[in-house]
Amino acid sequence: MDRESAFSIASERLTPEEYIDFLKHTDLGAQYPRERFEARIPRLLQNATLSLAARNGAGQLVGALLGLTDFAYWLYVTDLGVDRAYLRQGIGRSLMRSALELAGGEQDIAVYLIANEKALPFYEKLGMKRAEDVMQYNHIEWTEFTVQ
Repeated sequence: MDRESAFSIASERLTPEEYIDFLKHTDLGAQYPRERFEARIPRLLQNATLSLAARNGAGQLVGALLGLTDFAYWLYVTDLGVDRAYLRQGIGRSLMRSALELAGGEQDIAVYLIANEKALPFYEKLGMKRAEDVMQYNHIEWTEFTVQ
């Protein structure tokens, strides 16, 4: 069976409840601060300009990508995660490819993201390189925790 035929990808607004449950099954569950987590996730989901869901044949959410784009030059991927039980099946690669195409295609769109250290090999396999020209302004409270 073709690896990509076991799941489908579609533009979809996820509910906060489904996304929070999904986070429990991915490494994304450790990327958010504890501060106002429950209040901020709905805003994240509502305001992402790209929201993609990968679902298995039973309709279960097995991958997600959220991003911000101007559909002309830039795509900033805020979240890319795959359920741990579905890793290495091409879901993450397919989500990235779909997001890039929806944003405007690789001839027009530059992709940026902040990668978890454990995810660097994945992004490098996609052909991404570490950027040295990214600036940061971050004065928010950030208590680490993992969504459980």
